[in-house]
Amino acid sequence: MLALKPTAMPNSLKAAGLTVALFTALNAQATTLSPLIPAEGTQAAAPWRVVGFPKASASIPLTRFDVATVQGERAIKVSTQASYGTLVHDLPRTPAGRLQWRWRLDQALTGGQGVADIQTKTGDDAALKVCVMFDHPLARVPFVERTKLLIARTLSGEDLPAATLCYVWDSVHPAGLSGANPYTARVRYITLQGQGASLAQWQTESRDVAADFAQLFADELPQGAAVPLVRAVLIGADSDNTGSRSLGWVGAMGWQP
Repeated sequence: MLALKPTAMPNSLKAAGLTVALFTALNAQATTLSPLIPAEGTQAAAPWRVVGFPKASASIPLTRFDVATVQGERAIKVSTQASYGTLVHDLPRTPAGRLQWRWRLDQALTGGQGVADIQTKTGDDAALKVCVMFDHPLARVPFVERTKLLIARTLSGEDLPAATLCYVWDSVHPAGLSGANPYTARVRYITLQGQGASLAQWQTESRDVAADFAQLFADELPQGAAVPLVRAVLIGADSDNTGSRSLGWVGAMGWQP
C-alpha cells in the first residue's frame, strides 16, 4: 500500500480510486443516479465531481468524464490517455443494496508502453470500473493494513475508506476473476466483463452489493456480523501505469436499498 509510483504518489490511493464522494439521498425504490450535467460536451458537474491524485502527482493528467449520447443513450463518456481519475458522489450512510448500471467499452487499453494487468503493480490500470466504498470498521482491518491506511489518510488528507469493492471491465482476464488489488487489500475487485467481451455494445449489470462484499471481504466479516454501511460509489478509469488510452461509457446507474 505504501509502494510509490515514479511520481512518488502512494499507489494505494490510485488502487482504490480511494477518494471521498457520491450520491444524494436515495428513495426506498430504485433511483436513477444522474450526473446532472446541463449540456452535452461538458465535464461532469455537481453533485458529481472529478477527483485525481493529490498535489504530489499533479503531473498525471485527469481522466475525462463528459456527458454525451451514444446509440441514443445519454451517459458518462470515460476517456483515458496515460491518465487517472474518478467521478465520485457522496452517499449518506445506507445499508448495502443492489447497484444497477449499464456500461460499454469502445476501446480497450491500447497504445501504451506497458501491458495492462490488474493482478500486477506495473499493469494496474482499468479501462472502466464502478466501485462501492464501505464504512468498514478499522478494528476489523489487520494491524499492518490498518497502519498503512492511517498513513495514506494522513498523506491524502482524505478519510479514505477501509474497504472498497470494484466491479471491473477487464480485457486481459476472463470474467469472474476476483481478488485484492496488488497494492492494497483495502480494495478488492470482481471482473464482470472480461477477455472476449464484445466492444461497443451496451451491457447491463445488477449486483447484490452486500453479497459481493461478504464474498470478497469474508476474512474481515465476523460470523453473524452485518455488512458495513455503504458510504460512496464511483465511476473510474486509469491508464497512467501503462501509458495507454481507453474509451468507455457508464449510464443508467441506479440504487435499490
